[in-house]
Amino acid sequence: ILTMALTNFAALTAEQKIVWSRDVWQDARDKMFIDKFTGTDENSVIQRITELTKTERGEIVLMHLLADLTGDGIVGDNEREGNEEEMKSYTDQITIDLISHGVRQKGKLAEQKTVIKFREYARDRLSYWLANRMDQLAFLTMSGIGYDFNTDGSPRTEAAFSQLAFAADISAPTTNRHVRVKEATGAYDGLDAGNTAADDMGPLTYEAIVDLGTEAKVRYIKPLMAGGKEYYVLFIRPEALAQLKKDADFQRAVITGLPRSEQNPFFTGGTVTVDGMVLHEHRLVYNTKGAAAAAKWGSAGNTDGSRALLCGAQAMGMADLSNPEWSEKLFNYDSSPGINVDKMFGMLKPQYETIYHVDANGAPLREDFGVMAVDHTI
Repeated sequence: ILTMALTNFAALTAEQKIVWSRDVWQDARDKMFIDKFTGTDENSVIQRITELTKTERGEIVLMHLLADLTGDGIVGDNEREGNEEEMKSYTDQITIDLISHGVRQKGKLAEQKTVIKFREYARDRLSYWLANRMDQLAFLTMSGIGYDFNTDGSPRTEAAFSQLAFAADISAPTTNRHVRVKEATGAYDGLDAGNTAADDMGPLTYEAIVDLGTEAKVRYIKPLMAGGKEYYVLFIRPEALAQLKKDADFQRAVITGLPRSEQNPFFTGGTVTVDGMVLHEHRLVYNTKGAAAAAKWGSAGNTDGSRALLCGAQAMGMADLSNPEWSEKLFNYDSSPGINVDKMFGMLKPQYETIYHVDANGAPLREDFGVMAVDHTI
């Protein structure tokens, strides 16, 4: 009597699938660059929101921002009751959507051992994919660059990410959160208003970093706090770090720099800390090296540049509602297994109406809350 031999590829229990999905997410978070800057409180570069907020329109994800108090308070024995100041809060809605990807193996699998290997390989590849794509989306979001582009400025060949529900919420850097490193006649000449068409843009320098720290403070970008001190995180390209290493002023600053605490997560992996600025290099920081010749920066569109990101607290909000979902399926008469992973989340660069920047009529301007775009040549 002949019996049909059936594969047990799909025999994972619900509990085992949950473990696999959690393993995928844990592995992805280990590989995800932005995870070290993510926390659930306000003192995080990226604030992770894990619960839905109920509103009149249903269940959505809200990110809350608190503005500074503007009143002078009460002096002496004057009446306190009735003279309290209302704390102004702003909320930005984070739209959520789903990304998914899968892998499929061709041919018949003869042994369960091979099946397990396929699951392990799939977990490794899919976790890296998930980590890399979330890093890409985070840098594009904070840079104000649409999801129809890669982080090197080249057009994205697939249209999937531009169809994400939160892709419509991408916003260009606001007026007082956008600067460029200016270079005049070969000598550093400070910072100027953001303008990628300008031909006098220069490389990142130590002087620029000093000015950026000053600008972040006078423009009231909320700093990160660690050990009672204020810090900002500056994300830069590897080319920008190379520029700084060749800068004599930067070299002296590093040599004479004071030690800093290693306990705060935004210090982990930091290249160096100078003047309260924690530098982190990463290849996914937005740049124009992959853009077409006429689509780069400068008046002729032929200058390669990068958009460094100066980040304080709550530079970005991320709705993170659940672990990825792991799904398995058999194709071709149960001889070809496939695995798919889904992840539901949302990203937003929050904005608020600030009393520190007003229009000609004195009305508060809407500005990016915790990030400043810094354009420079590479």
